Amino acid sequence: MNFAINGIQYHVERWGSLEGTPLLLLHGFTGSGASWIKFKPYWQNYNVIAVDIIGHGKSDSPDDVSKYDIEAVAGDLHGILQRLGIGQTNLLGYSMGGRLALTFALKYPRMVQKLILESSTPGLKSKDEREARRLQDEKLACRIQEQGITEFVDYWENIPLFQSQKQLPHDLQLQIRTERLSNSELGLSNSLRGMGTGAQASWWERLHEITFPVLLITGELDIKFCQIAKEMQKTLKNGNWISVEKSGHAIHVENPELFGTIVNEFLSYEKEPKNNPY
Repeated sequence: MNFAINGIQYHVERWGSLEGTPLLLLHGFTGSGASWIKFKPYWQNYNVIAVDIIGHGKSDSPDDVSKYDIEAVAGDLHGILQRLGIGQTNLLGYSMGGRLALTFALKYPRMVQKLILESSTPGLKSKDEREARRLQDEKLACRIQEQGITEFVDYWENIPLFQSQKQLPHDLQLQIRTERLSNSELGLSNSLRGMGTGAQASWWERLHEITFPVLLITGELDIKFCQIAKEMQKTLKNGNWISVEKSGHAIHVENPELFGTIVNEFLSYEKEPKNNPY
């Protein structure tokens, strides 16, 4: 289904039980709501809402970069949930989608029951770090527009962050590549410009405001994001962190069965479990 929110057409897939607890899913950069389809058997008791984030999948890719501002997009998500009649939801975000999920959670804390962040970050702490990253993202955005989506995907799937995915079965690697190629040059370029890590504000100083349960999931091979999660957990009042063995940045891709189980266990606990490294 599609929703027109602030002049943008958002594509949304819904599955599971309409009577179940809502679960909003936010994919990563170059992905789409279809990234979560494999989890239908795991989360069938939830009222699942999988959104194609602006610039991705079947959602619009407008020219106006301001439409991609992460706080503006969080507002769009709020509009989608209102249209669906959902007042409160569980929220799961991966990487870029995790930064968007955290932004939403800080902007609309009463709408979040539990928050799950997979391989994500509150942003960069200093202005200098953000400016350096913004320039880096702008360079990459220009490369996408100048050289095309195929050349970019060739580059993107070979960066160190996704090295562990080289061990996946060939058909799964092809599936991931096809999803990435289905995006547009304009959508990905503007996503980097408007919603990149360098473009967003730092949320580090606001993590202490979050009182609802938060689960941080990282792969042990993804050392950078393990360090980020470790530091985040120290600030979160009700935060848990799980590091998954033999996994890299995209645990939901590399070990979907275990990822689905971890999410189910966290969402079903009335009291939060102690950290449980897998």
